Amino acid sequence: MSEIKTKQHDQDVFEFINTFANTEQKRQDSLELVKLMQAFTGHPPKMWGPTMIGFGMYHYKSDRSKQEGDWPLVGFSPRKAAISLYVYTGSPEHEYLLKDLGKYKVGKACIYIKKLSDIDQEALKRLMRVSIDFLEEKYGRASEK
Repeated sequence: MSEIKTKQHDQDVFEFINTFANTEQKRQDSLELVKLMQAFTGHPPKMWGPTMIGFGMYHYKSDRSKQEGDWPLVGFSPRKAAISLYVYTGSPEHEYLLKDLGKYKVGKACIYIKKLSDIDQEALKRLMRVSIDFLEEKYGRASEK
């Protein structure tokens, strides 16, 4: 079984944002997302892998393979094409949460936005609440390292 490459580490989140975000808009949106997600989750921002900022942590075991590991409850990455939001379970029963979100695209494991002002932050909070509740029910209470 291969080892998961995306792990939490101690790189400075704000240094990462200032060097990685490719526009001033993305830098500002990233700083706002840090504030919003930290206040919402109660967990400090931590780097995961080379480009992801996560909040909180849960330990998962795959239903389809022997893979298991740690993963952030919610997170984001200020990628070149769009900001990737890791806040959605992808479960069909949670699709209703997307209707009020605003302007976005959905990938396999994340939601892509061009800028934070394109989405409704209250809808984002509802999405995070349901996702965190789902993860904690499935895998147990979140932890912090």
